[in-house]
Amino acid sequence: MLNFLAQGRRLDGRNKDEFRKIEITPNISVNAEGSAGVKIGETEVYAGVKMSVDKPYPDIPDEGVLMTGAELYPLSSPEFEPGPPSIQGIELARVIDRGIREAGAINTKELCIRAGEKVWMVMVDIVTINDAGNLFDASGIAAGVALKNAVFPKIENDIVEYGTKTDKKLPLKELPVSITVIKIGEHYLVDPTTEEEKMLDARLTVAVRGDGAICAMQKGGNMPVTEEDISAMVDLAMEKAKEVRGMLP
Repeated sequence: MLNFLAQGRRLDGRNKDEFRKIEITPNISVNAEGSAGVKIGETEVYAGVKMSVDKPYPDIPDEGVLMTGAELYPLSSPEFEPGPPSIQGIELARVIDRGIREAGAINTKELCIRAGEKVWMVMVDIVTINDAGNLFDASGIAAGVALKNAVFPKIENDIVEYGTKTDKKLPLKELPVSITVIKIGEHYLVDPTTEEEKMLDARLTVAVRGDGAICAMQKGGNMPVTEEDISAMVDLAMEKAKEVRGMLP
């Protein structure tokens, strides 16, 4: 792999800054308030949005709540096992949640029904169908598209009628796009495969708003990165974020 990278190539023939084919399918579930399926190459992820009414947190009595969870299904990879959420699944959910939250993508004050009593809880559930690498970016796209097409269920007397959807959309601003860049030796790669992820020295996931501002970052991998590494990885992530944003429905 290092020999190929030294020649500017990857094992699957792509350039180091090239994504696999991205396919996005909105509204894949009739039961969720919003949903999307995303394929990046052979990696496939589904995301669904469900909404419920509950008491607000005491420190934000007039704001609704965003919660994100991720299930790494054993059917999607021999590396995943059934049972409680793994560290990898927890990290995946937190990275996606942080990007959306820090971008201010949802106006949580508009999710308030009665301050201190009732607010909307927005839950994003991510499930892996096939892991062929780069779950972070696939999950971020799926979560964003699912939120974008989500609509509120009907509510009457504080009771949610889940079988009946309204035309009211979530109060969204522009959603962030997250791009993951990995470092192998002296090389920076986007959209890594599972084989490349096993060889990475460091990983950096960068969430970028529509105006080009960085709203969140997460570093992974066992090796440290220099200031020059971070600068190069961020520049590449921001460039690819513009490209991916142009593909969103």
